[in-house]
Amino acid sequence: MMNRHFWNGKKVFITGHTGFKGAWLSLWLTMLGAKVTGYALTPPTSPSLFETAKIDQLIDSHKGNLNDLKHLQQVLTAANPDIVFHMAAQPIVGESYRDPVGTFQTNVMGTVNLLEAIRILDRQGAKIRAVVNVTTDKCYENKEWNWGYRENEPLGGNDPYSASKACSEIVTAAYRKSFFGQESLERVAIASARAGNVIGGGDWSEERLIPQCLEALIEKKPMILRKPQAIRPWQHVLEPLSGYLRLAEKLYEEDTQFYSEAWNFGPDLEDCVEVGSVVNRLYTKWGEKPNLKHYQTSMYKESTMLMLDCSKSKRLLDWKPIWNLDQALEKIVVWMKDYQNNAPMRDVTIKQINDYMDDFDKRKSSNESV
Repeated sequence: MMNRHFWNGKKVFITGHTGFKGAWLSLWLTMLGAKVTGYALTPPTSPSLFETAKIDQLIDSHKGNLNDLKHLQQVLTAANPDIVFHMAAQPIVGESYRDPVGTFQTNVMGTVNLLEAIRILDRQGAKIRAVVNVTTDKCYENKEWNWGYRENEPLGGNDPYSASKACSEIVTAAYRKSFFGQESLERVAIASARAGNVIGGGDWSEERLIPQCLEALIEKKPMILRKPQAIRPWQHVLEPLSGYLRLAEKLYEEDTQFYSEAWNFGPDLEDCVEVGSVVNRLYTKWGEKPNLKHYQTSMYKESTMLMLDCSKSKRLLDWKPIWNLDQALEKIVVWMKDYQNNAPMRDVTIKQINDYMDDFDKRKSSNESV
């Protein structure tokens, strides 16, 4: 899995560093000794992990829009990174119905602009070695299968968000084959990463399950579920992030384009469970009896079944999940209760990252001793 020493001194450029996943990744990379430059809009929620953990004090943070190619290129050129993580996006399905044009503009043309800026910078002699474009498990054409989607399954999307992420995948493949492949002068290794339903402390997004549950718990009001029987691949935010880091290491270190492909990072099958089960477990760990309502009119269609097959990442990247769903929910409860008690949230978040790396080391030692 992830090599802790690899990142020391590396220059890393992150789009979307003010978002939930981007903030966790920014903090983790600074802990590993990387020099991080971030490019994003202001945090999408208030409060946010980015502000709560004071991450702007640790990195070179720039406010900018992916649709401003000139500004993006200027910041990227000044950063002159070794590795790029593309995480900026409009990530909410409901918002994509309210603003489909903006969603496609950000998620599709934003990807185009970043890859174009990288292409131009590379032709000017820069040495960007690896790019990871973070998309989503929803980029697949969902056929409601009872098994996980593999990386070679057809792309699709029944809503603007999912379709825009499928388009982002196609854009990534097109740039890779047209400008960064084996026959091209540019030798930037570019891959895409598709994760499951990511959960963790510091997420206040209005239309995500865990933030809604926590709000209901704190305000002592009913939790309204749209589709309690829907099955999703739940995983703590550190799980896919560890996969992105491992993938970037491989892209950077290898001389071939072998790793320049799409990769799934999701939980083991036993953690692909119903929405209602996740909510009940969270309430129990919080110490409250569930107070649920199982119906709410929805303006958009939601899939019933969605799982990922991560055998490729496990076999070729030596990546695997460390925390199961119950552990992930426990970490969320601890994080949020510390927040309620006005704890220093950067320290709390760093502790959870260290706990995760320690648990990985323990599992690795246990496996090696067998």
